[in-house]
Formats: sequence, C-alpha cells, structure tokens
Amino acid sequence: MGSTLSRAAAFTAAALCLVTTISVTSQAGAAACGTSNVALNRPATASSTENGGTPASAAVDGNAGTRWSSQFSDPQWLQVDLGSTQEVCRVSLSWEGAYGKAFQVQVTDNAADSGSWRTVYSTTTGTGGTQSVDVTGSGRYLRVLGTQRGTGYGYSLWELGVFTTTPDTPGVTPTDPRNPDFGPNVHVYGPGSSQSEMQSRLDSISAQMKTNQFGPQRHAVLFKPGSYNADVNLRFYTQIVGLGLMPDDVNINGHIRVEADWLQQGNDPNNLGNATQNFWRGTENLSVTLPPGQIERWAVSQATAYRRMHLRGQAHLWNGYDGWASGGLIVDSKIDGVTVSGSQQQFLTRNSNLVGGWSGSVWNMVFAGTQGAPPNHFPNPSHTTVDTSPVTREKPYLYFDNSGEYRVFLPALRQNSRGTSWENGNPGTSVSLADFFIVKPGTPAATINAALAQGKHLLLTPGIHQLDDTIRVTRPNTVVLGLGLATLTPTTGRAALTTSDVDGVRLAGFLVDAGVQNSPVLLEVGDSSANSHAANPTSLHDVYLRVGGSQAGKATVSMRVNSRNTIIDHTWVWRADHGAGVSWTANPGQNGVVVNGDNVIAYGLFVEHYQQHNLIWNGNGGRVYLYQNELPYDPPNQAAWMNGSKRGWAGYKVADSVTTHEAFGVGVYAFNQADPSIVTDNGFEAPNRSGVRFTHLVTVSLGGVGTIANVINGTGGQADLANQVRYVVNYP
Repeated sequence: MGSTLSRAAAFTAAALCLVTTISVTSQAGAAACGTSNVALNRPATASSTENGGTPASAAVDGNAGTRWSSQFSDPQWLQVDLGSTQEVCRVSLSWEGAYGKAFQVQVTDNAADSGSWRTVYSTTTGTGGTQSVDVTGSGRYLRVLGTQRGTGYGYSLWELGVFTTTPDTPGVTPTDPRNPDFGPNVHVYGPGSSQSEMQSRLDSISAQMKTNQFGPQRHAVLFKPGSYNADVNLRFYTQIVGLGLMPDDVNINGHIRVEADWLQQGNDPNNLGNATQNFWRGTENLSVTLPPGQIERWAVSQATAYRRMHLRGQAHLWNGYDGWASGGLIVDSKIDGVTVSGSQQQFLTRNSNLVGGWSGSVWNMVFAGTQGAPPNHFPNPSHTTVDTSPVTREKPYLYFDNSGEYRVFLPALRQNSRGTSWENGNPGTSVSLADFFIVKPGTPAATINAALAQGKHLLLTPGIHQLDDTIRVTRPNTVVLGLGLATLTPTTGRAALTTSDVDGVRLAGFLVDAGVQNSPVLLEVGDSSANSHAANPTSLHDVYLRVGGSQAGKATVSMRVNSRNTIIDHTWVWRADHGAGVSWTANPGQNGVVVNGDNVIAYGLFVEHYQQHNLIWNGNGGRVYLYQNELPYDPPNQAAWMNGSKRGWAGYKVADSVTTHEAFGVGVYAFNQADPSIVTDNGFEAPNRSGVRFTHLVTVSLGGVGTIANVINGTGGQADLANQVRYVVNYP
C-alpha cells in the first residue's frame, strides 16, 4: 500500500502538466461537438483494479484527485455505460503516471457481445498525460482497451471524458392527462356516447380485421365507467379495454366474443370452424352480462388474453362443434358459469375464480392459483393444477378516475397467491398519464429515448412503429404499455427494445415484429444478471414476438432474459410457419427464448418453430407454468435438422449447468410438413438431477406427420403415426 501511494504522488505533478492532443478524424462540416461529459457518474466497470481505493467509478466521478488503476498486466480495460446510443465525437483521457503506450478506444451497442466492439481510435505510441482524441462513432458503451503499458505498473486514469454531438430531435411533447391525444386508432366511448354509432364502429372494425392476419391496421376500443349494450365480435389486432379502476365499473350487456368462422379446417371448404389462427387480440378490465340462455364464445389460439374480466355467464373456448383450437389464457378473471374447453389443445388459467367450474381437456390444461379449478390429474383428463402462484404481478392498466384524469394502475407484487387480485382489495399504486410520453407511429426512436431519459413512461398507441434505433429502458420502475397490440419493428438490425438490469420495469401489451435486416436479439431484458430483484422484479405481460409472416423477418434470438427474478406473464414467441417471407431460409430464427437470469418465472410460455432449441434455460431456480411448443414445420430434410450427432433440437432445453428448475404442464409437438420422415430425438432435454423436476409432460406427433423419439432424455416413448401422443407424469 505504501509503495503504491508513493508512486502516485511522484507521478501526479508531471502527469497533470503534460498535455498531448491527437486528431484522428476531421469534424469539418459536422455538428459541433458538445462540451458536456456524458460519461460523468455513469456506470463504469473494469477488467481489474489495483486495490479497493482505485475503482472504475473513480475515473468518471469528475474528481481529478481520484483515479482508476488496474493490475500490473496486459491487456486491461475500462468501460462506461452511456445509457443510450450516443454519437461520440471526442474522448479525453487524463492519465496518471502509469499510462497506456498502446491502447484503443472502442464503442458498441451490446457490451455482452465480445465481438461487437468497434475501434474508433488506436495508437501504439501513447505518451500519457492528458489526451483529447477526436473520434467518429456511435454506441451505448465506450471502453479504453490497453494492450501495452507505458510503465511497469498497470493502467491508471484520473478521468475519462466522453463528448457527443446531439442530433436535432423533435421535442418530447407533454401529455394532458384529461384530454390525451391517443391518435386515430384509439376509440373512446362514454355513457353519453351514441350506442348506434358505437355499435357501427365496432362492426366496421370487426369486418376490417376478420381475416387481416398480417395487415398494418391496429385498434383499441376504450369504455369509460358505465353500462353499454354492445356485441363485440373481436378480430385481429383489436383490444377491448374497460377504463374503470375495477372490472365491474364497466359493464357490457351483450358479448365480447371470438368466433371460429373464417379459416378452413381439413378438406371441406364449408367447414370454417378452425380457430388455430385466431391470434393477436384481447380484452381486459371489464364485465360482460350475457343475454339469457346464451354463452360467450372465446375460440382462440396463441397471443390472446382474457384478462381481469368478470363474465356473468359461461364460456366456450372453441367453435362448439368440431373446430380445432390451440391456446390462450384466462388470468385475473371471474367467470360465473362453467368454462368448457372443448377442443382446446392447451390452455392456462391463472389466478382466477371459476365460480361455475371447468369442463374438458385435450393434452395440457394448466391451472395456477385458481379457485374452482378441477383436481390435479394427468393424463385423461390432463389437468395440471397448482394451488397457488408463487410470485405474480398483474399487468398495468389504463383507467379514468372520478376527477376526469387518465391514470395507469400498477398492481402490487403478490406471493403465493390464489384468486383474482381485485375481488378482495386491489393492492397497488397509480401514476398520472401526465408522467407518460404518448408514442405514435412515426415518432423517432431518438425522441422516445429522450423521453425515457427525462424519466417518462411510454404509452405505445396502436399501429406499426418503425424503429431505426433501439428503445432503451435504463431507469428503474419504467412502464412501457401498449394499446391495440402496438407493433415495434426494428429496421436497422438492432434490438427493438432493451432494458438495463434495474428494478421494477413493466413491459406490457405490444408485439415485436422482426425486420428484414437480421437482429441478433429482438427484446433483451437486463444487460447483466448480477443483481437480485426479488423485492421488485421486472415483468412482461402479453408481450409477443414474431419472425416472419408480415415480411421476411430475421432474428437470431427473439427474447433474451438476463435479469434475475423476471416474471414472464404470457408471451407467444413465434417464427412464422405461414404468411409472407416464410421458408427455412427466408425467415431464419435460431432460438425463441433464452433465459440467463436466476429465479425467472414464466406463466404461459408459448414458443414455436425456431431452427434450434426453441427455449434454452441457463439460469437456476427457474419455474414454468404451461409451456407449449411446436417444432419447426419446414426443415427440408434430416440433415438440416441435426444437433451434432443428435437428430434435431429439443424444444425445451435446460442447460447442463443448471441445478434447480421446475416445470408444470409442458408440451412439445412435431409436424414435419416438409419431410415427414424427420425424427427429433427428444422433446425435452435437462440435467438428470433431483433439483430439476418436470410435472406433466406431453409430446405429440400432429397427425402422425413427423416423429419425436422420446419425451425427455431418452425416455417416455415415441410419438409417431402409430402413437401420436405420449405422456410422462413426472421426471425424474
């Protein structure tokens, strides 16, 4: 310790008076370089530190008397997170006597990707002192990488300064919480609205969206507290929302229904009872009183949410005759009559009150924390019933209060819960819409990020949001709430949205649609997994991801979850098997979901058609309640569907390093349309240890087209034409 302090003192005077200025690129004609140091007090990390008194943060604290110093070896680096992508124009380095003779200045948008760093300055003849380096480059992260020391000591910086050009961006418009501008695709009705005009609008939306599976139109219909007579025939990209604080504050006398009446089933062109493509729609936070003697049809498949609802009557989850249906969820809802699942292949009901009970099952019906759920039994009937949900937080929602102000309610975290969040109190807090920035289609990403930097939340309005940069959520407790399945499409091969590893972020109610330029990842939760967020986790609610279908989208990984304790509350992550730009080569997608964080929990995880493992779970302590997967339809032959010497890729992969993991009600299906002779060795792969447990597994060969040789780890039997469904009750 004494020799280190003596060395620092001896070098200080000489180091501070020596100034070297190096220009590497001309800035002529460019915007003026700013004078504010954007690295000041930003998060900094380093490859090493000499001792506890010389941390990385000391180089960005604005104090010329504190410093970072490394260990006495090469290479070493100092890195700073600027919080968002910045156009860097100058870097200043105030070296202590232990300087870098050879070093590089580098930038990247993703510090976790070691191959993504771009060098914007390099020297092998550094002389120390204070250097002011003109550069051109953009990135969220900047690092100084030293490869040759100028002395026998390490690298030591009093201060690192980073300076940027600020592009001209439209201002962040304030939101009037009493008269917000939601744009043309949000339709708001109150008790005084014309009922006939309202029904006419609902009918026109339904007609427009009936078969509009990949079109750009989006709609949200909002009802202020009151009672309405309406028949809502809910179609694609349409959301029906009650604006009460409680579901019973808005009542629809009539229906909010989903019909299977447009998609052919089998070879009969007159049989339109197929619900397997009734995607991307939802209703939430209101009550429905059915006409006497009628039922509510909710014939749906993936990416549909029946959330925070009170249905006065009974629900049927298929067309009522012979139609197929493939997924969905009921959550935080009360249904007074019986719920009949019919031909539904798999379904999740979480934290609800099934007053009239449940009837039916096919392969995989999962109930978590639900009153009135059927007894646990598997298979035939295939009911996976878990008495309580271990950790939940319901989706944030927009409401209209008694003073005439729009607010967003943020439901509280619940532990080991059963039943709805609202029947016995409604714990949580609310935020005025004045604290939100309303994002409309065409709003530049730079403006969105400027709003986030000002501490604003985001309300995404219905439409297609083309993004030339990533939306970066860096502050804790930020809310990003979409209406009408607002759709984020990256256009430059970057992620659509990322979050920092901070507490309490809520992402809800939007679709991420891959662009034609490949994105390494579409949505990333957390830039590290270093911190526990058990007291205030990040949560995702009805967030959907798509690769292909609307266009030839491309993404290596669709969703990557790094932050610990993240709650995934219903998602469908889909590499398209139909639509535009769809083939084995046109819409590549390697993995659907990759979970790196510990203690992540998922309710309703639907992941389909990716070209390697659809799900990879690397973190410990993970829990999954309902997993549904279809393997890709389109491998052209067995050679294209190989994982080394293994035939194919398991649809659910728990990494060999994982010691604890639990899953309840999970299914992997095969439909090898391009080559029915293809075999997948295992539907599931996981370490064979006591802490990794699966309850109620199923593999299915859909119509006998394709083979899954084993359910899990070489056991469970073969699903093929002769035996199309295989069950395993518990593993191990």
